Amino acid sequence: MNVVERVQAPTPKWFKVLRTIGLALATVGGSIIAAPIALPAGLVTAAGYLVLGGGIISAVSQTAVKSEEEPKTEPEKVI
Repeated sequence: MNVVERVQAPTPKWFKVLRTIGLALATVGGSIIAAPIALPAGLVTAAGYLVLGGGIISAVSQTAVKSEEEPKTEPEKVI
């Protein structure tokens, strides 16, 4: 499965929630960075980390794939 197929495949519900949270974090961070007023350097740095973390969470969550088949397990052998 290549990257394009993986992104277009169905995503599990939990990862959809995580993707939304990641997008919200990135949006908040971007808004703080783009604020037209002077903000403390620590706040702007933290906003940069919010954007980075939100982007990573969203990207990883988007590539999670919902599996339709049951995992195959070997039966335990009793000795």
